[in-house]
Amino acid sequence: MNICLFSKEEISHPLPLRDERAQHIIKVLHKKAGDSFTAGVIDGSSGSAVIREISDDGIVFDFTAGGDGKPLTKLEMIIGFPRPIQLKRLLRDIAALGVGRVHLTGTDLGEKSYMQSNLVERGSAYQMLLDGTVQAGSTHVPELCLYKTMDECLEAVTAGEDGTAALAGVLLALDNVNPSARLADAVKQAGSVGAVEGSRVIAAIGSERGWTDRERRLLEDKGFVRCGMGERIMRTETAATVAGAIILSELGII
Repeated sequence: MNICLFSKEEISHPLPLRDERAQHIIKVLHKKAGDSFTAGVIDGSSGSAVIREISDDGIVFDFTAGGDGKPLTKLEMIIGFPRPIQLKRLLRDIAALGVGRVHLTGTDLGEKSYMQSNLVERGSAYQMLLDGTVQAGSTHVPELCLYKTMDECLEAVTAGEDGTAALAGVLLALDNVNPSARLADAVKQAGSVGAVEGSRVIAAIGSERGWTDRERRLLEDKGFVRCGMGERIMRTETAATVAGAIILSELGII
């Protein structure tokens, strides 16, 4: 736990001893009265918390804001639904990278039963995003959006606030079937012509069986460039993490 995160309501109240954050502070960090620990408000400021007292009522602390909490990057990811166990790892890892928004979608070849998972309803998906945020020492949790099909996903992603088409920026679709460019080269090219500055950067990654020709045409019609990351075929969770790292590295963010 590289930062202890609290909601706006929690930050001004004692932390109950039964809370796992309190257990971590006491048993792992070995903090006591007078000690401090790194803390922050979810989607708000980061800073330092000084422990005033540890009693049966909980950990009483004073929080002082002092940082921006490492804001999220402008990278968004469209991801075909993977297996639930992979989804947990995927969400945690791309949150740690600082991906700003995650669009989870069904795909033509994706296993339909994966979308029936109640990870989102149970709050497990958000918890994985929160875990990744804590790992990064950040306070900002990526936004999670859900869609049944790629058609629905791209329609939502391209819609502006007034309902008109608004998709612009760097649009990348990962594909190991005849990609037109290497991922790193595509990002560099976009940067060389000024397409990155102030624009959205969206990377689309298919489910385990990849894209259908119909989805490839759909992506290309929306302006996505099909990119590759070599000959090896990766799991969706691996491809998402690797692609995110490559893109953010080329953007000079990591």
